[in-house]
Amino acid sequence: MIDISVKQDLREMAKRLQELRGSLDLDLKREMIANFEEKMSAPDFWDDNERAQGVISELNAIKSVAEQYERFNRDHEDLETMLELAEEEEDEALDEELTQGVAKLVAEISSFELQLLLNQPYDKLNAILELHPGAGGTESQDWGQMLYRMYTRWAEKRGFKVEVLDYLPGDEAGIKSVTIMVRGFNAYGYLKAEKGVHRLVRISPFDASGRRHTSFVSCDVVPEINEDVDIVIRPEDLRVDTYRSSGAGGQHINKTESAIRITHIPSGIVVACQTERSQIQNRDRAMTMLRSKLYERKLEEQRKELAEIRGEQSDIAWGSQIRSYVFHPYSMVKDHRTGVETGNVGAVMDGDLDAFIDGYLRSQIRHE
Repeated sequence: MIDISVKQDLREMAKRLQELRGSLDLDLKREMIANFEEKMSAPDFWDDNERAQGVISELNAIKSVAEQYERFNRDHEDLETMLELAEEEEDEALDEELTQGVAKLVAEISSFELQLLLNQPYDKLNAILELHPGAGGTESQDWGQMLYRMYTRWAEKRGFKVEVLDYLPGDEAGIKSVTIMVRGFNAYGYLKAEKGVHRLVRISPFDASGRRHTSFVSCDVVPEINEDVDIVIRPEDLRVDTYRSSGAGGQHINKTESAIRITHIPSGIVVACQTERSQIQNRDRAMTMLRSKLYERKLEEQRKELAEIRGEQSDIAWGSQIRSYVFHPYSMVKDHRTGVETGNVGAVMDGDLDAFIDGYLRSQIRHE
């Protein structure tokens, strides 16, 4: 016998799909797809490779939205037909297949709705993510390495490309700092949820007495801002230092000082890049990172001013961690902003972050 909740889920699903159809404006999206495909057929389309890749990326994103919605509609119709059959025939296998199919489609539509929430101006851009361990030496540096692996695994599962821009290994283990570029549509939109302090509680593998330690790592995330954004950087405000690339695990070590570190003196912002072979290329990449950080700071100042007007209070102190990861005396990862938590620490450290990102993005929409 069909569970009544399955029928309710199907009715609710029909309403959600109808609402989505109105908000998506599929006719406009089809026109946009046709326009993009016309651009791609132009003889000079590949003359500017970066621009061409941008067009292709945007086209694929729009196509993906339209095609996913159409697939959801087809799957919903198939499930409705299956429901009719299941009500006519007393077949437990068919009932089970229907229940599983409805649960799967509900989850897929929820994930799709989340993607649509990423509608802020820079959500679709690549993300520059930095990790900086706090005080605590090897213990904190090892925690930084663990988070670096976690974000790399998360990105790989989503099909994003990860590029190491700067890597400073720890003295004994872990990292002193790492900067990565995560390339992919909506990379910044997702990863902005991770900005803040991450706290670890565990029995330290570096403590012979087996004592419990608490470690902190700061995660900073900014969108990769292109040169079109109006950010003025005066040459006299920059201090440029060169050094030899260290490379993760001793890889890509150059014999020449091709790595670049740029300090923006008025703001104190420091960026570094060692991923390219030439000093000129590293400087260009570092300037992109600096421009992104300065623009993010400008936006942050505007947000603070608006918060003061509204009378809001925000605590961005080092102690105000966004998430705690507890390995001992129990297993739990909890996001302090949303209350989302799980006991499956292993899955989280293997890149299973979607529940936390989903919770954060939905909470931001509710607060707007």
